[in-house]
Order: sequence, then structure tokens, then C-alpha cells
Amino acid sequence: MPKAIFIDRDGTIGGTDKVVYPGEFQLFPFVDNTISRLKEAGNLIFSFTNQPGISRGEATREDFEKELKSFGFDQIYLCPHQHNEGCLCRKPSAAMLSQAALENDLNLTECIVIGDRWTDMLAAQEAGCMKILVKTGAGAEAFQKYKNNDYYGKYAEVTPDYIASNFKEAVDWVISAT
Repeated sequence: MPKAIFIDRDGTIGGTDKVVYPGEFQLFPFVDNTISRLKEAGNLIFSFTNQPGISRGEATREDFEKELKSFGFDQIYLCPHQHNEGCLCRKPSAAMLSQAALENDLNLTECIVIGDRWTDMLAAQEAGCMKILVKTGAGAEAFQKYKNNDYYGKYAEVTPDYIASNFKEAVDWVISAT
């Protein structure tokens, strides 16, 4: 089994392809059970999410952390910055993954990223993690762009290790494949 699984929030475990703030965010069916299954298999479960609404004052880091912990996440890795702030942590950067590796003594080649955006896949590739794209949220569009060879530069170098219809299918694959 992998040492840790990094999971994107919006579009991957619930919500839509847009940010839905804590208190309004709804998990997809079976997400509670699937996170529990991953934990029972001995995995650390980490959030891995960009939340620029924090820097705009639309929500707080604490709101996101409280919500994600209530879903069963062990630790929260969150970028609160907007696209134009020039931070080093925002996906597609692998900085949140690197931070988690340092804090938890992880070998990122033994970890998995599950997300619905190509930025999730690129960050995972940069860090050496296994990459699982889910077709929920923005995932169907990202997958179509991948199939059509619409990505370029570093984005074009990414190939997901597995493509799942949804989070439950991704977790089923992780548990059966490892």
C-alpha cells in the first residue's frame, strides 16, 4: 500500500468544478466510506487543495481545515493564494507534496495523488507520485483534453497511472492494485 494518499477537494470528493465553500460543500456518495477504507488499509490521508478564496477573504483556512478533518483527513495541505500572487505552493507546483514529505518522512514515489484537474496530475508527476485522475468535477474535460493531445509543455508530458469515473472507483483500484 502507498504510504500516503493526497486527495484534491473540489470536484474530486464532492462539489463541482467550482469552489464550494465549507458549510455548503457536499461530498459525493460513498466518499465517507472510501476515505475510511483507505485509512483502514493503513494509509495517511492528506488534503491537497488550492483555495484562493481565503486570500480574497471569502472563507478562512480554519473553516476548510475543520471541514476536511471532519471528512477523515489526517492533515491538510492547502494553498490559500490566488493565481496572480506568485506563491510557490499553488498547484501545479509540487511544493505542498514536498512539504508533506518533509513533515511526515515520506518517500513521494510511494504516494498517490487523486484529483480532477491536470494541475493535480502535473504536481504529482513533478513529485514522483502515482497519479489518478477522476472524471468528476473538471476531470471529464481534463481527460478529453488529454485524449485530444491538447496539453503542451510540461502538461503534455503527464500520463495518469489510472483514470477513474469517480473517487470510489479510484479507491477500489488503489486497494486492489496495491
